[in-house]
Amino acid sequence: MIDNAVHPADDQTAEALLRADLARGDAMADSVLPILQYLLAAEDSALFSDEILARVRGMVADLARQIVEQLYLGEADAGQFAEDLEDLSRTFMADALLLSHIHSMALEWQMTERLQGRLALDPVVSPLVQAMLASAEGPIHGLAVSWLAAQARWCQAQRGMSLPLGELPGDLLHRVLLAVRGMMAVRAGTLRKTAAERLAAAEAGIRRRYDEGATRLGLASRLLTGLGGASHIALSVGHAGVALFFTALATGSGLRREAAVLATHEAQLARLALALRAAGLNAPDIEKQFLAIHPEAMLPEGFERLGVDVAVSILASGRQGG
Repeated sequence: MIDNAVHPADDQTAEALLRADLARGDAMADSVLPILQYLLAAEDSALFSDEILARVRGMVADLARQIVEQLYLGEADAGQFAEDLEDLSRTFMADALLLSHIHSMALEWQMTERLQGRLALDPVVSPLVQAMLASAEGPIHGLAVSWLAAQARWCQAQRGMSLPLGELPGDLLHRVLLAVRGMMAVRAGTLRKTAAERLAAAEAGIRRRYDEGATRLGLASRLLTGLGGASHIALSVGHAGVALFFTALATGSGLRREAAVLATHEAQLARLALALRAAGLNAPDIEKQFLAIHPEAMLPEGFERLGVDVAVSILASGRQGG
């Protein structure tokens, strides 16, 4: 654990501590999805907060509802609609990648609200976004305007515990549509021709309307790419805001964005420190991020001598990256 009680004497000891702490973090992270799936099914919230469980359930149900509504167009009886909604929700909960993404959205919103209360950090218009909006008309300004609208919609959706289907990353949207196709295939013998036609039409329409580059996460990546060599400024959560910070952390460290979000959990401090170092931040700047995210935690002595290449190597040895 990285905290006030840890004081290794040199950088070799710091590296050993980080490797051990990362291994413990891996064990914890490996258990997250199985436990979450169990709790969602068992209606038990002993190990996860009621807020996180409710938010994950809400987003899963909302994704299922968006699909089922398109399949029936208001013509299904209430019992059949509810049955399909429940079946599809269970199918989505069983998909580890989809559930990991939804869980990360819940954690991101939790941190967004926490830092808004503690640092007065606006959930939508961070100092970095303000600077982009104030810049001369151009690609960055236009992207910032689009991202601002997307982030505002996401915040509103999170308040309602919902997740628009079109905001999923492309690979996850594909998995969702395959899951729907698979569920309906089981009923192929009882499906009416019109139902099968609606399934095909709904899937085609969803794919036709989808634009990954216009999603909130797609726009965040495009914004950071547009910053070029200055993209490191987004590694300050107080300057970039939570959403852009997570995207910058994932990009700079090589972690999946879901893993970057989970790295801010109190049991993942080694991963967070290593990810920030792998992304190129020096020890004083990493301490500033810890002060914002985990003010009670401290980096181990000798961490300042840990090279970027060593941090990358240690991070790569874990099971939650890449």
